[in-house]
Amino acid sequence: MTRKIVHIDMDAFFASVEQRDFPELRGKPVIVGGKPESRGVVAACSYEARQFGVHSAMPSSRAVKLCKDAIFVPPRFDAYRQASAGIHEVFKQYTSMIEPLSLDEAYLDVTERAAALGSATAVAQRIKQDIKSTVDLTASAGISYNKFLAKIASDMDKPDGLYVIRPEHADAFIQQLPIRKFFGVGKVTEQKMQRLGIFTGADLRSRTEVELQTEFGQAGAYYYRVARGIDERPVRAHRTRKSIGQETTFSGDVVDKQFIWQTLQTIAASLESTLEAKQLAARTLTLKLRYSDFQLNTRSKTTASVFVSVSDITGTLPELLRRTEAGHRPIRLIGITLSNLVKHDPEQGSLAIVEVRESSQLGLF
Repeated sequence: MTRKIVHIDMDAFFASVEQRDFPELRGKPVIVGGKPESRGVVAACSYEARQFGVHSAMPSSRAVKLCKDAIFVPPRFDAYRQASAGIHEVFKQYTSMIEPLSLDEAYLDVTERAAALGSATAVAQRIKQDIKSTVDLTASAGISYNKFLAKIASDMDKPDGLYVIRPEHADAFIQQLPIRKFFGVGKVTEQKMQRLGIFTGADLRSRTEVELQTEFGQAGAYYYRVARGIDERPVRAHRTRKSIGQETTFSGDVVDKQFIWQTLQTIAASLESTLEAKQLAARTLTLKLRYSDFQLNTRSKTTASVFVSVSDITGTLPELLRRTEAGHRPIRLIGITLSNLVKHDPEQGSLAIVEVRESSQLGLF
């Protein structure tokens, strides 16, 4: 039986929660993140702000130049977690095969429910309607026979979109797809592919698996398969996670220490939300940097206790940052990965005994 996979992606999630809870923000360019005067970073923004070219991970000082009427609001992760919990309750009404990717997106295998309701499209429409009536937020849905295509489809008709890629149309869809739209192809890989003359799915499909593996290593086999619409990964409702991470690619070279620190704080807050939602803690923290010459640098620390909260995570970052050239050598990407994951009961509080340092101690790196 052909699988029926739905990818749900909430529309401008953090900003939409703010506009829902504060009606005076509706229809206005809202930016969730630090203010320009504090050298903050854009964590998320509304569609009204995106029209001016504002996007996540952008310095707030740049965002306000692009959109002078932007309204900056600080993140409220408790509100976002509460909204996410309500969305997942909707999912559970339609399938038990749910694979969360973050607070605002998930894969759903609705093969069985689609048979009962007539189609996966009908299931996705009902899910969207129920999310709207339950938490008063809009979602975009992508529907296809595998995860790769479902995720791409969810981004085709935003906001409040619903896009279907049927098996008989998949080949033509993939061939015309710009390579930057392929899930798993980042900015650096896109640039390398373009240097090799690969601009579309058709170009990618013209390369042999050996050629792609020679250029891209193990990822080459993945590119070879998805260029042919092949993705056999199942929706894993209870998959064992080995790590949780998030990274940000800057639009230009960054040296400013305070901006780097603000970015790391935003990432840490997002990771705290993910850990709490999944009732996990981590024993290893890895800081990842990519310099302007694309050299990758990682620094890790493993503790006898655990990382759970923002303060746990940021408390150990200055130590790792001092072991890099951040603040002296331009960087293009920065990220944090938490691994050695263990189950954690939030009611017991944080078990971490990592020393907490305030952001004012930026001079430590």
